[in-house]
Amino acid sequence: MHLSRVQNQRALRGTAATRATPRAAGPAGWPHERSHHPAAPAHVGLGSLQVPSPSSPTQGCSHLSASGASTLSFLGFGSSAAAIFALSPRFGSAARPAPQPGGPAPLLVPAPFPLSPASLNSAQSVTLVCHHWLYARLKSRPSRTSFTTKMIHSLFLINCSGDIFLEKHWKSVVSQSVCDYFFEAQEKAADVENVPPVISTPHHYLISIYRDKLFFVSVIQTEVPPLFVIEFLHRVADTFQDYFGECSEAAIKDNVVIVYELLEEMLDNGFPLATESNILKELIKPPTILRSVVNSITGSSNVGDTLPTGQLSNIPWRRAGVKYTNNEAYFDVVEEIDAIIDKSGSTVFAEIQGVIDACIKLSGMPDLSLSFMNPRLLDDVSFHPCIRFKRWESERVLSFIPPDGNFRLISYRVSSQNLVAIPVYVKHNISFKENSSCGRFDITIGPKQNMGKTIEGITVTVHMPKVVLNMNLTPTQGSYTFDPVTKVLAWDVGKITPQKLPSLKGLVNLQSGAPKPEENPNLNIQFKIQQLAISGLKVNRLDMYGEKYKPFKGVKYITKAGKFQVRT
Repeated sequence: MHLSRVQNQRALRGTAATRATPRAAGPAGWPHERSHHPAAPAHVGLGSLQVPSPSSPTQGCSHLSASGASTLSFLGFGSSAAAIFALSPRFGSAARPAPQPGGPAPLLVPAPFPLSPASLNSAQSVTLVCHHWLYARLKSRPSRTSFTTKMIHSLFLINCSGDIFLEKHWKSVVSQSVCDYFFEAQEKAADVENVPPVISTPHHYLISIYRDKLFFVSVIQTEVPPLFVIEFLHRVADTFQDYFGECSEAAIKDNVVIVYELLEEMLDNGFPLATESNILKELIKPPTILRSVVNSITGSSNVGDTLPTGQLSNIPWRRAGVKYTNNEAYFDVVEEIDAIIDKSGSTVFAEIQGVIDACIKLSGMPDLSLSFMNPRLLDDVSFHPCIRFKRWESERVLSFIPPDGNFRLISYRVSSQNLVAIPVYVKHNISFKENSSCGRFDITIGPKQNMGKTIEGITVTVHMPKVVLNMNLTPTQGSYTFDPVTKVLAWDVGKITPQKLPSLKGLVNLQSGAPKPEENPNLNIQFKIQQLAISGLKVNRLDMYGEKYKPFKGVKYITKAGKFQVRT
């Protein structure tokens, strides 16, 4: 008996109604966690034929036409599932049917059960699908959502006081008590930046970063590449900085609704989705005073109504139709010096970590080329996805179609100590007498290799021994503070003038009867030098192609201290 198309659709809907809830990302009506369907009808209509519905997984077979092959390929089984297999005992012992005149040649589907000759003879030019075989294949393949369990499960934002002021969960809720393991590691670390980035707990992994006096702590259920999570957390912090002007606790609390909207778009069920700034700004509008007033009156939200144009192009980092009245391109070359200086003034370790941050406000679709005077000194260069890597390999030129707005173009490292110039020196004399309740503290800072530039923003931080009660010091420049609880001395120096070098001298009061400290404290120094790249890197020129206007170009150089430590 032949069924009409309407009857076939009704039969299929009736069968789908007896199945379990369909997968969220799979074809509608496919079974989820059922091993059999006792309520299925005796025959399921498909095309113009009747397919016997097998009562057990060891009955039934099928032929697959060209349309069935494309169906299996669409479902993700690939072309191998639609190939013609030679008959073997595993795939049945029946003869291959001959192709029907004027119809597509049937493709035999392998099945882990004997083939029925009766059903083989009834095969015509229409696809007959054995749904038990497909279900077995579907069940044997991991679902798409199973991969997300390996990604980020929850995110906690913690301030320096140890308060969890924001949390976001993409799957089930994880208790805040999981952060106790992080707090224990934080107490063991001498400095906030020395907290281990990866912490293992009995049931989770905690992966964290420290940015702008905030901890971003993510909760992972299974092992993942830690750098994957760390990079995503930095993207989150950069997005907050771009949206709110600063990544601080106050800014996040003031824009908590937008924060949750951003996190929902950036991570889909625990897997990164949209992390480019221009795409996010089309999805969720940045906060403004006017927009906040309009939203409060009309009840609307910051979420956009249309899909971002960048997601549909081969240049997802740049939106289409960009127009500016003033076309500008600014580049900031920022280098940080990580160094360890021993008590004699010799360099134990020195390295430069550099980045080039760009602010591009150009109309249309410009194609830029940035060249350097001495690009060979750069090591371990990390690029933004917009850069053409082959051009860099062959010519050492950065060729790219830039994103719109602020972004990090490259990051690099200069590891050769011969190329790292130390811009400051420190003369120090810190001593503690045996069986005495006082000690001597004397440090002086001066310029060393600053290429004629002014060293400014100098601060000296010293973690004094626990036996220190108080410090009576006299600075020749700036001001100092000493916290008797944390035993931290902070000296704000300011600028260095070569005519009169800043110094800090005085006495240290110790606990009476306490033993002499076993070692002297280290000096942690921060400074900044404007209009200088300490590595010697210089931008040669910036060329633009694809547009006829002439943009305004600018380059700024900054050298800062990273982890700059002087041992005493």
